[in-house]
Amino acid sequence: MSELLLPLRNLFEWIDAFPSSIELRGSQYVYSWILVSHVISMCFFAGLVFVMDLRLLGAGHMQTPFSQIQRRLFPWQMLGFGLSVVTGLALVYAQPMRYYGSIYFWMKLAAVGLAGLNALAFEYVSSHSVGAWDSTNTPALRARLAGALSIVLWAIVIVEGRLIPYSLTWFPQE
Repeated sequence: MSELLLPLRNLFEWIDAFPSSIELRGSQYVYSWILVSHVISMCFFAGLVFVMDLRLLGAGHMQTPFSQIQRRLFPWQMLGFGLSVVTGLALVYAQPMRYYGSIYFWMKLAAVGLAGLNALAFEYVSSHSVGAWDSTNTPALRARLAGALSIVLWAIVIVEGRLIPYSLTWFPQE
């Protein structure tokens, strides 16, 4: 198993040795501001996703058609997601070996990937039928399932992210 992970470990070690990575993790304030920015951008993004998912579940904003909610929230969701990605990459850049060894980090990335696949599946499968349930109080079953799965996956992302500082080493640091 460790032979399969060696190229990934080498990449993380290579980044860990960059002078800018060392400087960033040693900074008293910059790393903290990046961390705070990551948490705020995740809250911004997750809150907007939650609003849209509640509409998909048929549990919130039922007086507003889903297409209108999606049109208004989607650009802001992408802004929040973009800021989360940039700040998250900066956090990993600052402490790559800490993240490499964290099972919670890898679980978070897996959950982000699954949430992205869920969104793509919704876009390519369920969104084509939006016209049939756009203004109804009961969205299509596929839409409700996509909304429920989205809430679960993004909750996992947030919980796993909060657990990263407390993680035990998953991969041996040798």
